Amino acid sequence: MRKKILITGAILGCLVVILGAFGAHALKKILTVDQISSFETGVRYQMYHALLLLFVGATAFISPKAQKLMYVFVLWGIVLFSGSIYLLATNDVTPFNFKVIGFITPIGGTLLIIGWIILIVSFFKLKMDKTT
Repeated sequence: MRKKILITGAILGCLVVILGAFGAHALKKILTVDQISSFETGVRYQMYHALLLLFVGATAFISPKAQKLMYVFVLWGIVLFSGSIYLLATNDVTPFNFKVIGFITPIGGTLLIIGWIILIVSFFKLKMDKTT
């Protein structure tokens, strides 16, 4: 599972660099300032959570069960939160009206929050040596 989490985090990080460059260069010419700002929010949150997945996959401080739960919640949170923001920000340049999926953005955000709560709970459960 750890390898899967690390690979997913790395892929999401790579994609976010590509999406960020795409937004900064190609989309900047066709989207409004507000739309670019929204797109950048999706990019920023995807990067934060790609880095979180890399941490989760690389640390021994989180149980395998918590790692798996975090992986699922964070991955789906990124897909729903950042993914919906990308689609909503580019709505004006696509033939489909993505505003009908706007309700999934807060669902994705909630999944990301749950991922962080799982991390917090995992840290509270840590058994630490009294000397450290």
